[in-house]
Parts: sequence; structure tokens; C-alpha cells
Amino acid sequence: MRIYAIGDIHGQLERLREAHDRILRDGGEEAKIVHVGDLIDRGPDSRGVVELLMEGQARGRDWIVLKGNHDRALPNFLRDPRWIDPRAAERKDWIARDVGAEEALASYGIPDAARRPLEEVHAEAVAKVPADHARWLSGLPAWHLTPLALFVHAGIRPGVDLGAQIEDDLLWIRKPFHEDSRDHGALVVHGHTPVRHPTHYGNRVNIDSGAGHGGPLTAIRLDAEGVWVLGEGPPRPLRPKAASGRPAT
Repeated sequence: MRIYAIGDIHGQLERLREAHDRILRDGGEEAKIVHVGDLIDRGPDSRGVVELLMEGQARGRDWIVLKGNHDRALPNFLRDPRWIDPRAAERKDWIARDVGAEEALASYGIPDAARRPLEEVHAEAVAKVPADHARWLSGLPAWHLTPLALFVHAGIRPGVDLGAQIEDDLLWIRKPFHEDSRDHGALVVHGHTPVRHPTHYGNRVNIDSGAGHGGPLTAIRLDAEGVWVLGEGPPRPLRPKAASGRPAT
């Protein structure tokens, strides 16, 4: 068995196409791919990313797309422009938080969102963002479990049964999950917290390599032999870090 995963995309359509091409060369068109969320915001083509993933699923590609914290913002904004994510550090609406909403809305033909009246931007968004895009983003699952790994956007609340996890944690958690070294019952593959390179911590693998901030978009393969990073050359093994921070040998 093998399964592939792609980290946080953040509107980087061309990098997503490149990641899909790397997986195609390694695993063929039937490859099962999990996208760990944060599809939109920051990058130049959030709409294109959503359309590509929706069309791929509609064509029957074995693509799992998980919800990230950024992905729940757009549907909630369309329902209520003053909606505030309960886990956001800043108690501001999506646009005012300056997390990439302006770029996401621009990809739908709604310019200068941060410099216009909120009600005006909201009315234009309701008119221009396809309703099926909003429904699809809102309905994305928060996790996907396989025999090889548990895939989730941010992580899990340690010690809590998977069925009892709440979406706020699955999409936002950091410190309690990152600092817990116990075996979670499955290797957890996640994004949400940018790192310079995909990193294996033994009980979890972080594949958010900062595409939303100018970094690359990571694609990995998991199989019975371990975790592999897909690049231009042969797949590179991703080994757990030792206590020194260097890969274990």
C-alpha cells in the first residue's frame, strides 16, 4: 500500500500542478492523494486551486481534500461578513486579520477588499463566489485515517479519541500537539505550522513547507518502508529526527 500527501497550498495553483506531476511520475494516475488543507488565501489563485481539486474529484480521481483553518473562513464570510474564527488570535473578521483574504477574493474578481466597505465587498462576494465552491469548502472533512497514517490539517488533541476530537483543534492546534511525544496510535501527517523542510518527529510528520510564504509545496509518499519526499530526482527518505535535531541513522 502507498498513499501520497500534499502540504498547505495557499492559492499556489502552479505549485499544486507541479506537486501532482511529481506524484503522477511516481505513482501513476490512480495514486491516492491526501491534501492536508489550507487550500486558499495568500497565494494568487485560490479559485483555481478550488476548481482544480473539485474537478479532479468529479472526474473520479482518488483525491482526499481536508479542511484547513483558512478554508472555513470564506464560507463563513459569505454567511456573515463579521464572522470571527473562535480560535484566531486576533478578534477580527477574515479580511481585517490580513491572512490572505484579499488575495483569495481577488481571485474571484473582487479587488481591493481590504480598502473598501465591508458590506460592499460582502455583497460582491455573494454574487461572484460560486455557491458550489462555498458548499464544497464548508463540507470538507477534518481528518482521514488510513492503515499508514492519520491525516489532519493542524494535529490532534493528545489523549482524546479520534471520534471525540473537535474541529477547532483539528484545524488550529499547535503547542499541545507539537510538544507531545507519545505514540498517537498512528503516524499523524499534518501541516498548519510552516517549517523550512518537511520534518519527521517520530510520531508526526509536518509537511507545511511554507508555500503561502514563498516556500515550496511539499509532496510525500508513505508506504510500508517509511516516508519519502518527492522532488525532481528519486524520492528521498524522510527519517525521524534524533534528539539532536538531525535525522536518525
